[in-house]
Amino acid sequence: MKLNSGLALLASLSIALISGCGTGEASLSDAASADSITPVPVVVAAPRIADVFATYETTAKIAADAEAPVVARAEGQIVDILVEEGDLVSAGQILARLDGDRARLRMLQAKANLEKASGEYERQLSLHNRGLVSAAAFESLKYDVESLRAGYDLSQLNYEYTIIRAPINGVIALRIVKDGTHINFGDELFKITDTSMLVAYLKIPQTELAKIAPGQHAGVRVDSVPDAVFDATIARISPTIDTRNGTFRATAYLKNKDRKLAPGMFGRFSVAYEKHVDALLVPKDAVVKEDNENVVYIVQDGAAVRRPVSLGIESLGMIEIVGGLSDKEQVIVGGQTGLKDGSKVLADTRTAKVSAG
Repeated sequence: MKLNSGLALLASLSIALISGCGTGEASLSDAASADSITPVPVVVAAPRIADVFATYETTAKIAADAEAPVVARAEGQIVDILVEEGDLVSAGQILARLDGDRARLRMLQAKANLEKASGEYERQLSLHNRGLVSAAAFESLKYDVESLRAGYDLSQLNYEYTIIRAPINGVIALRIVKDGTHINFGDELFKITDTSMLVAYLKIPQTELAKIAPGQHAGVRVDSVPDAVFDATIARISPTIDTRNGTFRATAYLKNKDRKLAPGMFGRFSVAYEKHVDALLVPKDAVVKEDNENVVYIVQDGAAVRRPVSLGIESLGMIEIVGGLSDKEQVIVGGQTGLKDGSKVLADTRTAKVSAG
């Protein structure tokens, strides 16, 4: 009888233990199941319809198209400087003056000599017409007057050269001289740069040459104005190749009336060579590579749906979708890494921003 009671107690304990183990396993399974259906937060946006351009990307240094040194054409001492670096000047504007007293006196002396010889020539001309002066003496006087006139013109020019003028329109890029400096003929005094039109020389590889032609436009970005895109135009392409690097030289001009650009800046050029109208665009980061396919994920009924897509033009962070997607669908543009087809997602459109390139 006691044996039977012991067996009954052992059986009861075994059942309790088995029941306890089963309850623990069920709890772990439920937790794993709950984790599997926790939505993944993602950012979504609708694709945008806009024109997009295929572009060739390159970099080049921006330079001045017109630049001129201002050199002394007369000797003397600087007595007045009228401009400083950064000043805008126009062609013919006075930049500085030399001490012109010596040159002025020489000009006045030459003028007096010319007037004296001219008066004598007029008197001799009357006598010559009446045959009272030999032809040889009259011709000699005539040449003397011409020589004195040339000397006067030269001295007048030298006097004018004591006034330093701008040879071109532009901005004073460099002032070399100071007040009181004695300068000689040929000394450089200023440097003027015309920054209203700038130029850049783009290196085009042979493989890309067929895409580039005169008249095409390019967007230009520089570090000093990161949010601005400046316009450049391809003016010409050299017909000969640079054998050192296998490239052709394309000359691009940039209008710079607001003078936000400066010679010496480094520009990133995007030359537009092909246009697709009303293209379907998504951010480049929305496209992922899976099993040698280009894929985007869209949101349907709270789940991520895998969509293989065909790609077109890529420009300025945007990429064209030419097949596999419509503009009515919500594309996951953030948080799609690691998603699987059918993954539960929590979509957020607050930070999504899709813009054409």
